[in-house]
Amino acid sequence: MAVHGVGQFSAAHTPAAIASARSTVWAQDLATGLGVDVDRVPLTLAYYAHHLHRGRPVAQGMDELELLEHEDPRALQALVDWVETLEASTELRIPPVTAQGRLAVPLRQLVSVIAERLSLDGRLTRAFVAAFFRDVVRYLDAPDARTAARDEVATTITSTGARVVIAHSLGSVVAYEALHAHPEIEIDLFLTLGSPLALPHGVFDRLAPAPVDGTGQRPPGVRRWVNVSDHGDIVAIPRPFKQRFPMVDLDLTDSIAPFDFHRASPYLRSAAVAATLAPFLPAS
Repeated sequence: MAVHGVGQFSAAHTPAAIASARSTVWAQDLATGLGVDVDRVPLTLAYYAHHLHRGRPVAQGMDELELLEHEDPRALQALVDWVETLEASTELRIPPVTAQGRLAVPLRQLVSVIAERLSLDGRLTRAFVAAFFRDVVRYLDAPDARTAARDEVATTITSTGARVVIAHSLGSVVAYEALHAHPEIEIDLFLTLGSPLALPHGVFDRLAPAPVDGTGQRPPGVRRWVNVSDHGDIVAIPRPFKQRFPMVDLDLTDSIAPFDFHRASPYLRSAAVAATLAPFLPAS
């Protein structure tokens, strides 16, 4: 079973249609990485994005960053916290931008500086950062949406009888909390990809259940937990992941896609994911 990351909402399609389409794409990516026929990769995707977008304003002339600022004034603080973690985890250094500091500048200006320092396409970086923080802030700040999202994941695990859960990006946070909220669910493998679970302030310190003495807790029904992060993934920080979650069985950092950070597809096609999943494939 799979749990998607950020930026998957579409008002033009039903949740069932999106889940079906994304299930097909994920299965094909996994099959490619594993070098097997797609029929060997039975996969159902738990789709939760519609819960995060229920009742949210539409853009109406604003781009995604403007909408993020307008929707939640705490978004800039979340972004600044992320930048500071990025600096502490890498050799990247982002200047304050103004004499008043980072909190005095618009989101778009700060994101533009980040894109420039990382030698990334500015438009794509703005779109990604807006989608990521908009969904993360909404998930953590809206109790009803948070509960509905994790219940969606728990229901899908139960209804499919899944023994393997693959969770990407924000999906790893939703799945982690879902497995904790439903300790009766038992799975053989929890595979987290590009996970922001360890991201301080913005995610880690707001997890449910809360970390104990700076340590995240292993979901009780998980037999094996493997975390995979790309060296260049600016969301899956700080590393090593095992420092915050010492009960993870395997914490892999690899070069997944140097010029295509964080997207699900490169992770799903990677050798690290193939090696992790191969023992769990159904017999041909």
